[in-house]
Amino acid sequence: MPDIPKHILVIRLSAMGDVAMTVPVISALINQYPHLKITVLTRAFFKPFFNDIKQVSVVIADVKGEHKGVFGIYKLARQLNNVSKFYAVADLHNVLRSQLLKTFLRCRRTITLNKGRKEKKALIKGELFKPLKTTHQRYAEVFEKLGFPIDLSQPRFLDKRTLSKKVLSLLGNNKQKFLGIAPFAAHAGKMYPIDLMQQVIHELSKKHRIVLFGGGDNEIRHLNNIEKANKNVLSVAGKVSFEEEVAIISNLDLMLSMDSGNGHIAAMFGVKVITIWGVTHPYAGFAPFGQPEDYALLSDRKQYPKIPTSVFGNKYPENYKEVSRSILPETIIEKVIAVI
Repeated sequence: MPDIPKHILVIRLSAMGDVAMTVPVISALINQYPHLKITVLTRAFFKPFFNDIKQVSVVIADVKGEHKGVFGIYKLARQLNNVSKFYAVADLHNVLRSQLLKTFLRCRRTITLNKGRKEKKALIKGELFKPLKTTHQRYAEVFEKLGFPIDLSQPRFLDKRTLSKKVLSLLGNNKQKFLGIAPFAAHAGKMYPIDLMQQVIHELSKKHRIVLFGGGDNEIRHLNNIEKANKNVLSVAGKVSFEEEVAIISNLDLMLSMDSGNGHIAAMFGVKVITIWGVTHPYAGFAPFGQPEDYALLSDRKQYPKIPTSVFGNKYPENYKEVSRSILPETIIEKVIAVI
């Protein structure tokens, strides 16, 4: 009788970049331990990340609907308990919601992510300035403690995805290299000033097909204006589903993004990713997976010595709001051309 695969529940509910960063780690885990079965608990929006990974299934956590509050978490736990008898639980989120959920699960073999809060606090306070463990390494440590050490030095990236007829029609029959640009981030301190980004897009669009990514009414409006002002530029924001957007990203030749989720999505597929860093810094461990160190373009720390001002870019002195203005458009353009 064949051995029953060991079934691990992986919890990571948000945010987009953090969920995307689980993908290379889980892919490596499955590749190196093919006898494992993985169930990922996450939000419905992020399900497309895991579509093509064998031995991985997704359970949706509706934390704003039926799984809201303590009773909702209990209901979610009951649903999970009915899915399978889990060998172990890997909590890659480590928040109150995931801690509560684990108390309701039947499985008692659980390992929780060490977020390195103490070291990150020291980095923000300026008490140290050195590379901390990457988020990918921290995720891998969880599985190592469960008895499954992972070698991340030989990454196995996801395959490019097939583009729908709708997307192919939007992109057109263009044989130029496709360059993705995601100019927005959750916080203003992480964004490259839009006037400078427009210069970058205008120059790069002379020789490359540019695809713009973003979401929300305000971003869509800005991106549509940029599209109208430049030839060879297409904004897909609001025009395609998120699943189609992920497929487009998988087919890019290069992604230019902020310290934000789109860079991590591109990295899942082994796409080259150049990142622009404002008040955050790669030393906190959030650089896209498998990218060379020099693909990260950093704001001037001599001019702005308090960088990084926070881990997530949500806290910064008022005069630090546009620190990335210290990165010249020419620097970004030259780096993109050199890499692509």
